[in-house]
Amino acid sequence: MDAALDQLQIRSGDSAAPPAAFHETHPLHWSAPVLFASPHSGRSYPVELLRRTRLDGCQIRSIEDAYVDRLFAPATDYGAPLIHAAMARAFVDLNRAPEELDPALISGVRRYPVSRRTGAGFGVIPRLVAGERRIYHGRIGHTEAMRRIADFHIPYHQRLKQLMDEGVHRHGEVVLFDCHSMPRRVLDASFPPARRPGIILGDRYGASCGRMILEQAESVFAGLGFKVSRNIPFAGAYVSKFHGHPHRRRHVLQVEIDRSLYLDEARIRPNADYPAFCDRMRKVVAGLTRITGSR
Repeated sequence: MDAALDQLQIRSGDSAAPPAAFHETHPLHWSAPVLFASPHSGRSYPVELLRRTRLDGCQIRSIEDAYVDRLFAPATDYGAPLIHAAMARAFVDLNRAPEELDPALISGVRRYPVSRRTGAGFGVIPRLVAGERRIYHGRIGHTEAMRRIADFHIPYHQRLKQLMDEGVHRHGEVVLFDCHSMPRRVLDASFPPARRPGIILGDRYGASCGRMILEQAESVFAGLGFKVSRNIPFAGAYVSKFHGHPHRRRHVLQVEIDRSLYLDEARIRPNADYPAFCDRMRKVVAGLTRITGSR
């Protein structure tokens, strides 16, 4: 296995026990009306994937939100739970709808109209990584795709719903911060240098999160020196759409971080700024847990 997969001690060996769908950590007391999630930071690469991929370690990890779960790990110190994926995004994408099956990758899927994301190769079972590089030699079977969804996608969203229900029960309403990272090249293509943000907050243009919550979160990031943009080019995907219901006191705000601020993107490892950035993010998390809600 190459260094990009080995550096984080990724568990890719065969095991009699089924791999976990997610990991979660909890504070001693859930005192803040928020929770944090990272659906793309999973670092488990099954041997079946590694045997079939066309890519090296850095390439296959290029769609992983590397270290995002660690950036938000201080959540439990400030009274909020954290849930994050165990399985790699290249194996199954937890921020896509389970029906977003790519007929160009999965055999037995009818070529009905697909979403723009799925058609571009980024369905619930991704076909491509950054740079339009194909993940697999050949195609995968429909049964295999459905097994991945059943084993990893469905349990994650069931647990996320339980946590949001519990948050509403405890606090009257709950805010889920759905945490991601974005490649610098996407920002360079979307913004002129003078306006390039470090953070993009997505509320699906008001559909997934109350406006007051969005404004409070933006103030937290801006107060710590981040340039913030809203919704463009990332407004929120399946997690926001499925779990964000402001009228039911369930808010989802997607957080996208410019990964070049803390990551060597070419080698998928922390850069020299990582320790200072972690300290900065601890202050962000502390601020986000003090959000007072939409009322």
